[in-house]
Amino acid sequence: MKHFYLITNEVKDPQGQYTERITAYLEARGGVVTCVDNTAEAIRTAIHEPRTENSETAGGSENDGAECVLVLGGDGTVLRAARNIMDSDIPLLGVNLGTLGYLAEVEIGNIEQALGWLLADDYTREERMMLEGLVETGKQTEENYALNDIVISRCGSLQILTFDIYVNGQFLNCYSADGMIVATPTGSTGYNMSAGGPIVEPAASLLLLTPICPHTLNTRSIVLASEDEIRIEISQGKDGSMQTVEANFDGSHKIIMQTGDSIMIRKASKTTGILKLNTESFLAVLHKKMSE
Repeated sequence: MKHFYLITNEVKDPQGQYTERITAYLEARGGVVTCVDNTAEAIRTAIHEPRTENSETAGGSENDGAECVLVLGGDGTVLRAARNIMDSDIPLLGVNLGTLGYLAEVEIGNIEQALGWLLADDYTREERMMLEGLVETGKQTEENYALNDIVISRCGSLQILTFDIYVNGQFLNCYSADGMIVATPTGSTGYNMSAGGPIVEPAASLLLLTPICPHTLNTRSIVLASEDEIRIEISQGKDGSMQTVEANFDGSHKIIMQTGDSIMIRKASKTTGILKLNTESFLAVLHKKMSE
């Protein structure tokens, strides 16, 4: 592996010291590094748009030869990058400058060792399932994707929300809660975990349905097959009022929904490639993260 994209992070690396450190290490060993600002427009332009006539291989795509996208930051930065490069088939490796970092597995203190493994092709690639969400409102239909989760939550004043949940066209339940989370195994350690949902091995293939602060005593998370389709309909409030909520895709893209609107969530046909350098098991990493 020689050609890398490096998604920088001005918030986590304001002086650019980590960007320079990684770039210098790779280039000194024959690597090619293209630095990209941590914005959706910059990432998509760099990775998806054609090269200019002055480029080495005019007429090819910008990611010709690129083998890895290094992402500086925390899990949120990795999630945004995953959505922005999902059509490129280039795998990601997160360099953790944040806190927990379940997705950004490489700690900055071990970066040289990790980069050495990449240059020596000493890694494995995991394909992580993604979610596809199709929002249907009275005005339009909009589709988007998520690696971690799709969260339906309130916007505006505090209120109990009411959702009608269908699985494969069959009515499951009417939930009264602060929101609903549909998560992938990768996202099980995110908002799903904070809401009391189960932690799942990331390589599993399933869907997690977890209510946020349910207003009953017997509402629990539900684990569904990855082939299942979940339909969440926004019903009227308890007093017959109009409800306004937002569907959040990995916390970085939201769509406003109201009573009468719905969202269909299912396993996406696309996946995200994640490079793994750590030989520790998921349980060992989980133990370490939960002890921090």
